[in-house]
Amino acid sequence: MARSRTTGWQLHGDGRTVRPGGVVAPEERLSWSRTVGLGLQHVVAMAGSTILVPAITGFPASTTLFFSAVGTALFLLLTRNRLPSYLGSSFAFIAPILAAVASGGPSVATGGVLVTGVLLALVGLVVHRAGTRWLERAMPPVVTGSVVALIGLNLAPAAWGSCDPVVVDGVLGQGPCSGFRSDPVTGIVTLGVVVLASVLFRGMLGRLSILLGVVVGYLFALARGGVDLDGVRSAAWVGFPEFTAPRFDASAIVLFLPVVLVLVAENVGHVKSVAAMTGRDLDDLTGRALVADGVATTLAGAGGGSGTTTYAENIGVMAATRVYSTAAYWIAAATALLLSASPKIGALVASVPAGVLGGAATLLYGMIGILGARIWVANRVDFSNPVNLTPAAVALVVGIANYTWSPGGGLQFSGIALGTAAAIGLYHLMRVISAARGTAAVPTTPVGDSSGH
Repeated sequence: MARSRTTGWQLHGDGRTVRPGGVVAPEERLSWSRTVGLGLQHVVAMAGSTILVPAITGFPASTTLFFSAVGTALFLLLTRNRLPSYLGSSFAFIAPILAAVASGGPSVATGGVLVTGVLLALVGLVVHRAGTRWLERAMPPVVTGSVVALIGLNLAPAAWGSCDPVVVDGVLGQGPCSGFRSDPVTGIVTLGVVVLASVLFRGMLGRLSILLGVVVGYLFALARGGVDLDGVRSAAWVGFPEFTAPRFDASAIVLFLPVVLVLVAENVGHVKSVAAMTGRDLDDLTGRALVADGVATTLAGAGGGSGTTTYAENIGVMAATRVYSTAAYWIAAATALLLSASPKIGALVASVPAGVLGGAATLLYGMIGILGARIWVANRVDFSNPVNLTPAAVALVVGIANYTWSPGGGLQFSGIALGTAAAIGLYHLMRVISAARGTAAVPTTPVGDSSGH
């Protein structure tokens, strides 16, 4: 193989095809024309989910794309070009961002994102020094699965939406609505296209079913006159992203703490997935991956973007193409950076009607919940054991019902934070007691593949 003098990537074979039974390793690449094509494919794969997060939360899409691109480049640098990954918007941030924006505005939300990134980077440093064993004991699959599931299911009311009350001539009535209920017909069309596309199409089109549903729903709403394009028409084609300085509020920051656990699980799952597909031991990169995602999320919070995570969609692209070249991800990062320099793209995302978002979110939030169950299934969690069953059961109800606790001093702990505390606290308490009393088997299942976002 010929090593490029300028990039360090080796040319795989003739640069045109992947050898039968082989893979293009992270340090290899195909010809540059094919590498560019693969990079653009990674952009398409991440675009639907990455742009959907700012569309739901109200964050500027161009800013989110900017920090997604910068975060991906940092990830590749910090993992020494050995771990292919795209860092896109994490769905785990949606619930705390919505709550923080409602209570204190976007700057308070970005403050929570920044703190989450710092904590994740610190966890990564500890993992890099001490290994992953302690992490597996502190966050077994029953805990990580419960946290991921309750975050998704806690969002369910947001998918349905709410209506602002208005008073007209002294009579209380219903004002503008959000979510699915704002336009049920458009919501049904959007959700229907997503569902059908996922089973009608093979390959990349099937993987992009959510993006396809949003596009069709948008066009359907446009045809019915339900889209306001004034902002799109007035937006410039080229311009800098909109940056927002963070503001810190203790009660809002608490909402973001459980997201750290989700990001840890997603990054660990990503490392394990790439290792399995490439046949390499990449455990030594786990700490670096966590630090890299933490730094990327910190930068996003500092400038007004949503937090990032490793993307399962791009793992799907690699599995389908058998190309794991980090060169393709540098192309993807550069492309996303160029897209972030167009305010018109951001305005187009902001114009997506609430009915379209509600239709997509109906499936999206449920998928997050099912990802939690997937962690349980993949790791064969034994729910006949009360040490596993009880923490998961309590955590889910606390999260779904959105329990709240206000200890005073302006602090308020809501369903996700309380559910996470219940999952971790009850598990370790019951584990210690059952071990001392011999009343139940002590779970020993290690953390497995929890890749997702």
